[in-house]
Amino acid sequence: MSVRTARPADAATILELADAFYREDGFRTGRQRLEEHLRHLLTSDDARVAVVDERGGIVAFAISTSSYGLENGRIAELEDLYVVPEQRRRGLAQALIHDSARWARTIGAAHLEIVIAPNGHDVRHLYHYYQARGFEDEGRRILAMPL
Repeated sequence: MSVRTARPADAATILELADAFYREDGFRTGRQRLEEHLRHLLTSDDARVAVVDERGGIVAFAISTSSYGLENGRIAELEDLYVVPEQRRRGLAQALIHDSARWARTIGAAHLEIVIAPNGHDVRHLYHYYQARGFEDEGRRILAMPL
């Protein structure tokens, strides 16, 4: 198992995994939009797309992005993290979290954040999972205005 930077040639495989992830978790973003956004992220200086390569096949991915704000300066967000079901509980997510944190440090980010979106599911286990890996609940809520 190795964590590596995704390449544009990995786009089709990552798109398959992203589509499965979004269907599994109830996100509504369509496949065409996912593909458009993924192609942008793969070449963006403000993003890190990492994959777990298991014997020549991609079995997990993580996408982190960065932004700059008044309160904290540069921050990074681990936006997407997915491991194919048959590969779970092997430490692959942990490896991708470490990779995202390493990237965040290299760009000078003050924090690595993660948003847990329930999408109608019980996600208490995710709070415990991420808190056990160093994430802290600051009590903030995210409100979004569709545009």
